[in-house]
Amino acid sequence: MELVPRRRLELFSGRSHPQLAEEIAEHLGVALGEANLREFANGEIHCRYGKSVRGSDVFIVQTHCGPVNDTLMEQLIMIDAAKRASAKRITAVCPYYGYSRQDRKATGREPITAKLVADMLQTAGADRVVSVDLHSGQIQGFFDIPFDHFTAMPVLLEELRRGGTDDLVVVAPDAGRVKVAERYGQQLNTDIALVHKRRPRGTANTVEALHVVGDVVGRRCVLIDDMIDTAGTICAGAELLVEQGAADVWAMATHGLLSDPALERLEKSPISRVVVTNTLPIPKDRWIDKLQVVSVAGLIADSIDAVFEDTSVSEIFGGDNLA
Repeated sequence: MELVPRRRLELFSGRSHPQLAEEIAEHLGVALGEANLREFANGEIHCRYGKSVRGSDVFIVQTHCGPVNDTLMEQLIMIDAAKRASAKRITAVCPYYGYSRQDRKATGREPITAKLVADMLQTAGADRVVSVDLHSGQIQGFFDIPFDHFTAMPVLLEELRRGGTDDLVVVAPDAGRVKVAERYGQQLNTDIALVHKRRPRGTANTVEALHVVGDVVGRRCVLIDDMIDTAGTICAGAELLVEQGAADVWAMATHGLLSDPALERLEKSPISRVVVTNTLPIPKDRWIDKLQVVSVAGLIADSIDAVFEDTSVSEIFGGDNLA
């Protein structure tokens, strides 16, 4: 007897960002499964899938937003539940990968927590991980399982083109973002510039912008970064660009963490427009007039479809997803 195996895609979501998961499901044309997540009286998380996932390709969407420890643990429990329910393959979809900034030892006696998160996802039972715009590309090397990394660049480029690219300069807010700025510059056929910054030793969330490398006088500048957390880097860079003669300054980032005092800093800054994606939920009470949120649900859905169909993820992004 010869049996032809049936392939089933099952999409589930944690509770960190259900709106994004629903958008992804709509793009894929599938129903979002029921994970039936709840807490016991002492705060422990319980998960029980509403239907059989035996032999299925299970995708578990959970962005690691605050409280990051709770959302990360919730995803680990969902992965473990799927593994014990005999899922054929489990893919952890992490639009924002938690602890990504702790990817090396900057000083002595520190953890490399990005590696710890990788170990936990693999131990829980993930067979593959998908994420968007990692803080540093080498995090992919922390995994011994396939890691599909992709970028929100297509949707951010679309916003830039909509606003016009005449006299546009793509600005890297620090040396670590120069490569990303070059990719945007190549796609838009524009110049790039660099803000040289310094973080005072022994401090956190404090940045000094020292000088600008590149011609920004009388031009519209867009600062490109992977995330805006407390907005110290972006705002310091914007102030320096205006001092150097920039006509207008935009800020663009994939992940809008917007931790306090980010909103206050952005409101007071010379930045005229802040564009982020919906990899992280932004409550309505955290919105400001300058803020615009664009969706990456379609890109994530296309990536999930490529993983399920065993086709190339890189082709979706023309190779620009390689960090």
